[in-house]
Amino acid sequence: MKLLVSALEPSSNLHLREVLKHTNDIELLGIFDKSLGTPLHDVSEMAIMGIVDALKKLRWFFKVANEMVELAKDADKILLMDSSGFNLPLAKKLKSAYPNKEIIYYILPQIWASRPKRAIKLERYCDKLLGILPFEVEYYKSKAQYIGHPLLDEIQTTNQALNSNTITFMPGSRKSEITKLLPIFKEVREKLSDKRAILVIPSSFSDEKIANLYGDISMFEISKNTHEALANSEFAFICSGTATLEAALIGTPFTLAFIAKKLDYFIGTKLLNITHVGLANIILTNYNNSTLHNELLQESVNVENLLKEYKNTNRELFAQKAKELKEYLSHGSSKNVANILQKDKTS
Repeated sequence: MKLLVSALEPSSNLHLREVLKHTNDIELLGIFDKSLGTPLHDVSEMAIMGIVDALKKLRWFFKVANEMVELAKDADKILLMDSSGFNLPLAKKLKSAYPNKEIIYYILPQIWASRPKRAIKLERYCDKLLGILPFEVEYYKSKAQYIGHPLLDEIQTTNQALNSNTITFMPGSRKSEITKLLPIFKEVREKLSDKRAILVIPSSFSDEKIANLYGDISMFEISKNTHEALANSEFAFICSGTATLEAALIGTPFTLAFIAKKLDYFIGTKLLNITHVGLANIILTNYNNSTLHNELLQESVNVENLLKEYKNTNRELFAQKAKELKEYLSHGSSKNVANILQKDKTS
């Protein structure tokens, strides 16, 4: 079977890799990591940084979308993953050009956070909508189903080091996150000088980029393996993102520290009414109206408050809530996605 794939994000390609472990005789076409085959465009070409960069590449993105539509004529099925800014308009083009080709969307847009009307377009242009959060399928009238969460397939470790005297620091992967959080994290590390400290750096960062972006990090041990670092730590300080859910599923207590641009924070809290930043908290709130961890935001992110979080976090309550979270997500998604892709694949 020939499968047209649009997977622009590094995380999407990690999830795609897991799905492919459960498939047979699938040839990939389209946009994906070159380690998975021969893409039309490698994911590195699709990366953009900010609105200005996006506007500069807008014409090129339209060209790539047209190339994908042309390539789709040879595909038996179509798999779109995350990246709704590109994939939702692409779905419209593909459905118009090939009304009888099955279009599957895996890793759905976060319509529960903003722009819920995208659900209408997703149901119009796609044939199957595969959700990785149980509550998100409720935002759709039809076609959406919960198929499990990919992290339950990808995380192969649990924390056995809650008395390890080791703390992990995760200041994010974006330049703006790192430049705001790392100086504060360095001060926290100095105050906890008797602890072993691990700084997690994205595996894709080159030595040159690390030197330019992080400055002096000699006070830390460096790790590029998030799961290993978290599993070997008694506590973690984490920027927002998937890492909060990874820590929860591994079982490592943590607090979230996030400093957003003032305009983004205003829009999120005042206009979109976002009450939680951490994904684990968002999931638990929708499940049983509880939370897993504290969130330090904006001016609250300071050395004093971070030290209080480390000392005062209720580890037993965290473990109980992490267990509830894992039970709610229930199972992984990769095998289920593979089965959906391969169903009636000769038709």
